[in-house]
Amino acid sequence: MLSTAQILTYREQGYLIAPYRLTHDHLAHMRQALEDLIRHNPGVRPEKLVSAHIVRRAGCEDNGEGVKGDSRFFDLACTPAILDMVEQVIGPDIVLWGCHVFCKPQGDGLLTPWHQDGHYWPIRPLATCTVWVALDDSTVENGCLRVIPGSHRAAITHPHLHEERSEELVLSDSTDAASFDESQAVDIELKAGQMSLHDVHMIHGAARNVSTKRRAGVALRFMPASSVFERGLNPIEGASGIPVAFAQRPLWLLRGQDKSGRNDFTVGHP
Repeated sequence: MLSTAQILTYREQGYLIAPYRLTHDHLAHMRQALEDLIRHNPGVRPEKLVSAHIVRRAGCEDNGEGVKGDSRFFDLACTPAILDMVEQVIGPDIVLWGCHVFCKPQGDGLLTPWHQDGHYWPIRPLATCTVWVALDDSTVENGCLRVIPGSHRAAITHPHLHEERSEELVLSDSTDAASFDESQAVDIELKAGQMSLHDVHMIHGAARNVSTKRRAGVALRFMPASSVFERGLNPIEGASGIPVAFAQRPLWLLRGQDKSGRNDFTVGHP
């Protein structure tokens, strides 16, 4: 469980390095899941393994977003200690709506430009806690997550500009540089098995991995059930650089009740 001071840090800074860490055995289990996921998806850039928790969507041979998923990532999202932390920052009604594996190969890891997640997502009102779980050591050298502390406080989505070199990037749009001060950036270095939490409005990114060490992690996406996953909304009309199918993506109510009364938990389930 998070302490009162840790919850306050999350509220004020928009991110937190979590006190909970995967056990040695659980980490080994997830690293094997990662190896299998990469092996089963040879045609997908390893930074773009979206919805890795969905093995198969109804009517599809894969998860409906071009990836053959692995149920071990769904099991990771259901880890009680992780859900306990999420509950402390978004409340007791928790929806799992996304899981993205970002694996940056050594010497060839794509750049993740500065961005806000909400620019890409169909959640209204915008509210999500992302739990970023390191499966490898994540360091400055191999392109760890970087954040702009406090950039979430205004709870607004800043203008984003389309990057012409999008084939070199994990995502195609970047936050307008006039919206933040990059000199305030903080590097979130994690040991394998550690994890961080960050807010949906947090400006963040990650450098290329030109090191000799791989950097792999999984982002688990949780929203409060007071928000709605608007299936008819694709904020940037599919131009994110990652194929998504929000209209048919399965959702899971992991705790509590659907307070919005509008989320559909049957769509996409086989």
